[in-house]
Amino acid sequence: MNKKWLTAGLAVAMLSTVAAGCSKSEDTAAPSTDGAAKGPDAVQELNLNLGDEIPTLDVSQGTDSISFSIFNSTMEGLVRNDKNGNPQPGIAASWDISPDGLKYTFKLRDAKWQNGDPVTAHDFEYSWKRTLDPNTKSQYAFMVTWVKGGEAYNSGKGSAEEVGVKALDDKTLEVNLESPKAYFLSQMAFPIFFPQNKKFVEAAGNKYGSEADQFVGNGPFKLSEWKHDESATLTKSDSYWDAANVKLNKVNFVMIKDNAAALNLYEAGQLDRTGLVREQIEQYKDSKELISATKPISFYLMYNNRNKALANKNIRKALTYAVDNKGYVDIILNNGSVAASGIVPPGLNDGAGGEYAKSFGDQLKHAENAPKAKEYLEKGLKELGLTALPTLKYLTEDGTTSKKGAEFLKEQWNKNLGINVEIEAVPFKLKLQRSTAGDYDIVGSGWNPDYNDPMTFLDMWITDGDYNETKWSNKEYDAKIQAANKETDLKKRVTLLQDAEKILLDELPIAPNYWSGTKSLQKPYVKNYLTPTIGPSFEIKWTYIEGKN
Repeated sequence: MNKKWLTAGLAVAMLSTVAAGCSKSEDTAAPSTDGAAKGPDAVQELNLNLGDEIPTLDVSQGTDSISFSIFNSTMEGLVRNDKNGNPQPGIAASWDISPDGLKYTFKLRDAKWQNGDPVTAHDFEYSWKRTLDPNTKSQYAFMVTWVKGGEAYNSGKGSAEEVGVKALDDKTLEVNLESPKAYFLSQMAFPIFFPQNKKFVEAAGNKYGSEADQFVGNGPFKLSEWKHDESATLTKSDSYWDAANVKLNKVNFVMIKDNAAALNLYEAGQLDRTGLVREQIEQYKDSKELISATKPISFYLMYNNRNKALANKNIRKALTYAVDNKGYVDIILNNGSVAASGIVPPGLNDGAGGEYAKSFGDQLKHAENAPKAKEYLEKGLKELGLTALPTLKYLTEDGTTSKKGAEFLKEQWNKNLGINVEIEAVPFKLKLQRSTAGDYDIVGSGWNPDYNDPMTFLDMWITDGDYNETKWSNKEYDAKIQAANKETDLKKRVTLLQDAEKILLDELPIAPNYWSGTKSLQKPYVKNYLTPTIGPSFEIKWTYIEGKN
């Protein structure tokens, strides 16, 4: 589950770093282990745009794409996924998996934290249990509850000692799961499973992850500078176990929300990659530096069920079908994104040998239901005993594309329903905080999959789920998801998941808007800049500069 990785407008603001992984370009080049810079002109320095401030660098508290992408560059877990999403040895040099898929035994290599401390199995045990600790209030703890005893500890019904992650010695980590997870090994590359240095974390206290000097990593790069809301700088870490295969010496990030400003920096040679939107795409359609890509990211609107009007199913249907999501894609984005016909996007396996979205088909039936939007509104108002809908507010980020998208939604609701919706545009970090706190009426959001399975998009909407910020609840939906989690017959599991999504699309606590596509410009001298299909927005461990004049 990867909500907060991306939100409705941030995806576009971050296109310099959030292009997808299916491009026939440098994006899918194989990681190079001998791609050293050629000649004196090849300065190993990369310049990118993060698009916004880094919300946090506390591993247990991260929830967004920016934080997770920085984690991926400055830290490393037991494994690191290659360009195809396949786990390769990271801090773990090797591992054994029991025949029943319930026990994993990882053997760690000699590795160091950037402060010189050794990375041990105890760092992993500490990190996972810190995330599960109910006092930590980690939104991503749900993923670590896959570990035996994890859910009981996280819910306050069990103890840390009963959690199935244990350092047998400094170099051996044993993990026992509640049930087999075919994708568990690849998930060890996801930041929530990264280690944490207990001594450092406890010394930093509540400042941990808030400044460059309050964070320590164990990965390819070191966070050497962080100027809040302005920039961040990574430098190559000489203490990283695989430093010989890291070619970049420095990565400079700016935090620019305006797409036009970012493009100007690219043209001036101050950025090496940038995203394109709307008219920019037409301008650069013939450029040799243009990269087109898709990624299984789903964007949607969330309706706050704490609001009496939005707790009404027919009001939610009216708001959903009043918006021309194809028009949104064509007018606001024009970057290869497509109007969504469900929540789970194309490109994810169903676990039974097929592609989930392909067999699910168009269950949203937006075109069929759009003419009924006014009828749904009238029916909902009657059920609520109202003659008019109270004024609603739409929460969004303050980037240029986000605000343009908000204006499009506002116009659609006014034109097709005759209602006025107020726009609240705030910084990304504040929007995350307000969304988590339930301080919104309608908010645009998105989810970038954490693993290659539809469950990553579906189990987040269960009653009281960590990321179910709508507070919608449906017992039948909960039962379908619970049954799918336990079902060992893969075809039956697919049916349970699709039945659950049908409930979601009938109730519409969230309104599917679009599935991500991106168009970016990248300098030809940038090599092996990878954009994984699953997981972080970018992978720069193997990136290098070659042929820059």
